[in-house]
Amino acid sequence: MKQVLNIIAGILVVVGLMMAAGAGGDCDGKCMEYANTLTETVVYGAIGLMLMLSGAVVFIINESRS
Repeated sequence: MKQVLNIIAGILVVVGLMMAAGAGGDCDGKCMEYANTLTETVVYGAIGLMLMLSGAVVFIINESRS
């Protein structure tokens, strides 16, 4: 069970990292009509950070249990 929780926590951290890193996007101004608004960027970044934080908390709690 401990290993399953560690795998789930790892997935949460990786998905959160990818989501937070990709929130800003990068099109060098050539695709502004498809760019995210500032609100969307902040929301995606915040969701990514929360996923990373949730995964880290699961890691910490799972490590403290014996």
